[in-house]
Amino acid sequence: MKNIKSRDRMTRLADFLFEVGMLKKTPRTGYQFLGTGSESVADHSYRVAVLGYVLADMAEADMARTVFMCLFHDLHEARTADFNYVNQMYNKSSRNKALRHTLAGTGLENKIFPHWEELEKSESIESLLAQDADQIDFILNLKEEHDMGNPYAESWMESALKRLRTEQGKALAATISKTDHKDWWYIGPPASWWENREGLEGENENKDD
Repeated sequence: MKNIKSRDRMTRLADFLFEVGMLKKTPRTGYQFLGTGSESVADHSYRVAVLGYVLADMAEADMARTVFMCLFHDLHEARTADFNYVNQMYNKSSRNKALRHTLAGTGLENKIFPHWEELEKSESIESLLAQDADQIDFILNLKEEHDMGNPYAESWMESALKRLRTEQGKALAATISKTDHKDWWYIGPPASWWENREGLEGENENKDD
């Protein structure tokens, strides 16, 4: 990391943003054991951030802090890659070191790293909500894989449900585990829409929008 120290802050911010882009190319590796499903770390992090917002709203907690923890919770994986539960039995990653190297010289060190430390301590309600958001994103994916016929997804989902820490997270996940993943788009329109694309007239003045 010696050469990085000679780069000015604006260049380090450019470096940082290129590194963040690596998360789009970094796969979440647990799905190889499940047998179906796939996503990148960036895919995962986006919905975790949205979940953090939702859970913080439910808990009347600090939404910004919760979302920040969610947004950056896997940033280190641009350098360490994703360590699934099997990997973790045999290997360890220097997550703190990786994140410090990512942030060095960006001017963001004292803005982002404290959120990481709060998340790791898991003492504040916001950190617990962020931890739950991480698990619930996984539960959402498992529910979809279960609905699509993967026979192993249900037992994985049962384990993930037991890892939840907040009442808000448990309540939301319980509903998710009973909701068909396609209902949000399939059951809204009348059956005639799927048969001949008729049946939405009069429901919305801006039907062509």
